[in-house]
Order: sequence, then C-alpha cells, then structure tokens
Amino acid sequence: MSYAIREVLEFVKQNDVKFIRLAFCDIFGTQKNISIMPDELERAFKEGVSFDASAIKGFGDVVNSDLLLFPDPSTLNVLPWRPQQGRVIRFFCDIKTPEKKEFIYDSRNILKNIIKRCNHKGYVPYIGTECEFYLFKTDENGEATYITHDKGGYFDIAPIDKGENIRREICLCLEEMYIKPETSHHEQGPGQNEIDFKYSDSLNAADNFLTFKSMVKAIAGRAGLYASFMPKPLSNKSGNGLHINISLNKNGSNIFKNEGEKDSEAESFIAGVLSKTREITAFLNPIVNSYERFGKFEAPKYISWSHQNRSQLIRIPAATGEKTRMELRSPDSAINPYLAFSLILAAGVYGIENSLTLPKEINENLYILGEEKLKDIEVLPESLQEALDIAKESEFIKSVIGSEFLNRYVELKQTEVDRYNKAIEKEKIKRMYFEYI
Repeated sequence: MSYAIREVLEFVKQNDVKFIRLAFCDIFGTQKNISIMPDELERAFKEGVSFDASAIKGFGDVVNSDLLLFPDPSTLNVLPWRPQQGRVIRFFCDIKTPEKKEFIYDSRNILKNIIKRCNHKGYVPYIGTECEFYLFKTDENGEATYITHDKGGYFDIAPIDKGENIRREICLCLEEMYIKPETSHHEQGPGQNEIDFKYSDSLNAADNFLTFKSMVKAIAGRAGLYASFMPKPLSNKSGNGLHINISLNKNGSNIFKNEGEKDSEAESFIAGVLSKTREITAFLNPIVNSYERFGKFEAPKYISWSHQNRSQLIRIPAATGEKTRMELRSPDSAINPYLAFSLILAAGVYGIENSLTLPKEINENLYILGEEKLKDIEVLPESLQEALDIAKESEFIKSVIGSEFLNRYVELKQTEVDRYNKAIEKEKIKRMYFEYI
C-alpha cells in the first residue's frame, strides 16, 4: 500500500498505534532501527530523526557522526507479529546529512537512482526472490544449536516436515503486510525451508526482503527455534541460496516473455549480467562462508546460462507470457539487497546499452561435465578475497555506487577476510555469521 504523510498521521490516530520503528540498513544490509512514539512522527517527516552514525559500521566516525532519518510514508506497515493492542508500525527511511543532503552510504537511495535510470530508458524492473533458510533448535538457555528442526527433505510433508506451521504463519503475516508470497515448501536440507515471492517493483522487493528476514527470525523465536540465512550453515548439507528473478517491462509488456520470437533487448540484458558477474560477486556473496556453497547441491560455479537447467548461473524458468523472467542463482541472503539489486540491474542495462550478444547456452549438467569441456567456461570467484580483488578494480561498480562507497566496502570486507585468515578458531567466526545473518 502507498500512503501520503497526511494519510499516515490519520492512520496512526485511528488504529491504536503506540510504537513506530524507523528502519534502515548499514552498508552490508544489516537492518537497524530507531523507535519513536506517535507524537514524534510528524516532526520526523518534517525534520528527520537524528542518530549517531559512528555507531553504524561503515557510516562515519565521531567527528562526523550526526545523520538524519526521514521515514518514507509509502512504506508504512503494521507488524502483525507484534501486539495488536498498542500496535507497532514500521517505515523504511531515507538517510540525510544534517544539511538535508543525500548520504553517500545510503544504499536504498542508490537503488532508487538505478530504478530512475531504468525508467529514463523506458524500462520498469521487477524482482521476485526465492529465499531459503534453516530452522534450528535452541538449548535450555535459548541459544541456537546446530540441531535441525526436522530431518525432512525436498517437498516433504508432515510429520517429516515440521516447518509447515512456521511457514504458514510467515505467509499469513506477509499477506497482512501486503507482501505476496507465491509458494512455500520444505527444501532439500534437514530443517531447510523456502518461501518464494511474487514479483514486485525493485525497491519494494528490497524492502520486503529485509522485512522477511526479520519476520522469519521473530516468528521462529516465538516457537523456540532459531532461523539462519547463513549461506552454508551445515558443511555437508544444502546451502541457503537467494535466487533473484528479474523481468523488465517496456511499454507495459515484459521484454522476457516468450511468444516464439527472440527479444534482442532481453538477451542483451542477460548478457550484461553474465559479463559483470565476476565483478559484482563480492556484493552478491559477501562473506567468507558464501564461497563454501558454490558448486554443490545445485549452487552454481560457472558463468553460464540455459533454459531450465539448474546447474547454470542464469536460467530461464519454464514460464510463459508475463511470468517469463531470468533467474540469477548465485546470490545468498547475506547481501545488502539494495546494492545487489542495483548492480544486477545496472549490469543488465549495460548489456542493453552496448548491444551485448548472449553467448551460446549450455544444456549440459555442469556438475558432472568433464574437465576438458569445462576449461573454456568462466568460473565464479572461488573466495571472498578473489571477489574483493576483482571488485576494487571495477570501473563498472564505481559508476553505480561511487568510488568512495566501493573503497569503504572493500576496506571493511578485507578486514573481515584478514580476521578470518588469522583466526585460530575459525568456527567462532562462522558462529558469528550463523547468528546474525
């Protein structure tokens, strides 16, 4: 739903709203929030709400620490898992400097600018996500264990699948927030679940992804469980992927729809994403653990595409008409969705602008293909270090997010890599990822 400021203020008065969350995320996509009382909301719209940026990793230091949050009225949503008496509502926010200028590390604003760029060229980008997560049991102190909630597998049903009631509650909560889930099911790994979203405009898709992660964790917690979106929480089981489905509308019609004729723009868009994937992988797979997932349990390893083939980086699922799209299969849920979506869309537009030719599709199972046939296929970065080394030299990334943002991101991620490489007990660092992603 979309609201004007006047409508929001009236909604708060008439719907027993007692608590208001102002949400944003750091440069890595970790959601943060400040809460205000209803009487402060009108001032927040007009003047913003200040916060200490030096406390947010990557945002600033104690010398330049003040920033302002301006709630976006169109993102009003009641949080249905919170009390229904004395309701809690949430807004996503724009981040501004004390001079009310755009903040260069506001990744949500970067995505808005990329969408405007797409619109200027006549395209409206839509994104739908397929998000996987594990449910783990907790111990007597409420701490997460590595014991999975069930022993189920792909598409299993109760009683083997013990996650169906959790998925049901999540989907119903999503619908209450006007976020449209399409399907839900038990995934391949024990205790692993997946919920897929109906496509929406790209900014809403990014907002919805952050909402979804926080909702899943909250609902799982109420059931005495712990939800983890970590890319590879169990070394010998299926990893958590975040498949990103993208379509582009032009003149009210999806350029990807298959009606017997090839669309050169659609092919160039896919070619653009393929051409820039290695450069942007540090943003699609942003933690050390991300790279433990590649090449196993249907997670891609090679930069290739095909129709329907699940061993490929990009596939075109078996859908027709307006539901036709490209599916990018390498990302995981550790992403900052605003940055990831920005870079993917910009890569696709780059392909269209430069009339890139789509390489020949590969219709073989890459997991069992011999080395001789694989040697000429480009490979995804094999580590976060390799991905960072490629990203920091990318003029393309600089053109999308700016040199200063790229340098800050690479610098902080390099610190993570160095800390992991030097750590004697690497499991402690993995545990950190397990708990906060």
